[in-house]
Amino acid sequence: MTGEFEHRHGFPPGINQVRPADHNDQAAAHTLAQVTRTPADLVTFYESIGDVTWEDVGNGYFLDTAGDLLLRLQEYGVVDFGTDEKSRGLVIGSNGGGLIYVAGPDGAVYRTRTASLDEAELDKVADDLRQFLELLERSLTRFNADGEPGYL
Repeated sequence: MTGEFEHRHGFPPGINQVRPADHNDQAAAHTLAQVTRTPADLVTFYESIGDVTWEDVGNGYFLDTAGDLLLRLQEYGVVDFGTDEKSRGLVIGSNGGGLIYVAGPDGAVYRTRTASLDEAELDKVADDLRQFLELLERSLTRFNADGEPGYL
């Protein structure tokens, strides 16, 4: 993606990487699993992947570190987007347009309708983390092909 980026867009690319997890990331993933109802696939993801930063795919896509999730959890708690325990989730990332991604306790991934978590209204974008990551991959592939990242 970055090889033709400057020629195509007229400015150099930013950070576009999937960073492998280091020891601190892995420790944070284990702590996250102990302190809240974190989907198992999210913990597994953070045992291998530190974070995802794709600054130049559309407005950008960002999956935060497990350490960032822990800090946000300590400071703000879980995101309430309904009336029961199944409607509480963890903010896992965002797009560069201000929309926020939330993982529910059942593993489903949701996206906010606005850039705010105050009285959050969320739409389900994937049944689980695997499907969400596949959608991210499709966004990258589409962006490489025609410069459009899709709807995610």
